[in-house]
Amino acid sequence: MRLTDHEKAMLAGEFGPGIRWAIDHQIKIGNFFDAIDMVPVSQAHMMADAESFGDAGVLFMEAMAEDRTEVAIPMITDPRGVDLSHYHPLGQTEEMASLERRFISACQTIGIMMTNTCINYQTIMPPVLGDHVAYGDTGVVIYANSVCGARSNFEGGPSALAAGLTGRTPRYGLHLDEYRQATRRYRISSQPQELTEWGVLGAVIGQKSGSYWEVPVIEGIDSSPTSDEIKHFGAAMASYGSTPLFHIVSITPEAPTIESVNGSCLPLEIITKDDIEAFRASFPGFGDQLDVVVLAAPQLSLVEMRQVATHCAGRQVKKPLIVCTSPQVYGDATRMGFVEMIEDAGGTVLQGTCFYNQYAREIGEVNGWVNLLSNSAKIVNILGGYGYRPSLASMENCIEAAITGKMA
Repeated sequence: MRLTDHEKAMLAGEFGPGIRWAIDHQIKIGNFFDAIDMVPVSQAHMMADAESFGDAGVLFMEAMAEDRTEVAIPMITDPRGVDLSHYHPLGQTEEMASLERRFISACQTIGIMMTNTCINYQTIMPPVLGDHVAYGDTGVVIYANSVCGARSNFEGGPSALAAGLTGRTPRYGLHLDEYRQATRRYRISSQPQELTEWGVLGAVIGQKSGSYWEVPVIEGIDSSPTSDEIKHFGAAMASYGSTPLFHIVSITPEAPTIESVNGSCLPLEIITKDDIEAFRASFPGFGDQLDVVVLAAPQLSLVEMRQVATHCAGRQVKKPLIVCTSPQVYGDATRMGFVEMIEDAGGTVLQGTCFYNQYAREIGEVNGWVNLLSNSAKIVNILGGYGYRPSLASMENCIEAAITGKMA
């Protein structure tokens, strides 16, 4: 790779061992993807939960902190694996919490802001059109690329950390114009109406695309979705297809027309009602038995928190209802009384975590949870691999199920 004098100095160790590790890591990634050089990035977002990094990851970060390594640009974090204000009732252990505390301490020492959110584009300095960033969470990347028009590849935890330390990332993939052009063309035949339907549509397109290097362009969407609707749409597409970028004609910023993303020359595929129903049929209900309802993945916005609170108001759940939101939203939701309304109904509101990356398997085993209901197409995709039998329904029907105790 072509390096600047500053980057050569990093590699020579002039800025300390932590920075030398970071630039060396990035050079190896850049060489793998045939990157010519580095591109400066304005911010980094790291996905690194305790379930993934374990004790080895904590020791690595503590060594960074002991060497007085510091980030070079604003750097934030994805949801944590433990809500330290509420973990014993879920069945999480003190060992899990201890890993989190140590990791948080090390991150803060090197200057990382512990935002603990996968909806930073709704809460913390969303990127702008053409902005090069280094983001880790799949839902964050696809929203930033597609809705904001920013530029990021999927950065693994170490790669996002390296970008935060050096202020740059290898220039490959979606940092380049040629990889942002459409490669698949879809037209929908019916309009999604609420969050879950948007998630289902995204999942179907993700399944059909099926590759990180495919870029879908979608026609036939009549009006702009809300931020929450397109959030569920993108998160599901990324989960089912590893998709980091999509275009919606006349809605997303890089696709004012089909021609602007080179889509008019692509063969047209129709997304039919049969496609939608076939997907829904893959997540059937399991009789009357229900163990837990989870609203998460992505974390809930303030608008979604209000919707949950409204459905819960003056009622009482018979089955566990778990709601995950960001610390930023949690503060506003508390001030506005939404958290109190949910908790008065018997629900649990977790801040700074997301259910699937907070030891979901261990939590399920401790509590005897198997049949799980959610409105997130993303989370039902993930949790099938964690010992759950997940089902999918709208937010309203999920809350009704928690209240009645039956998976309708």
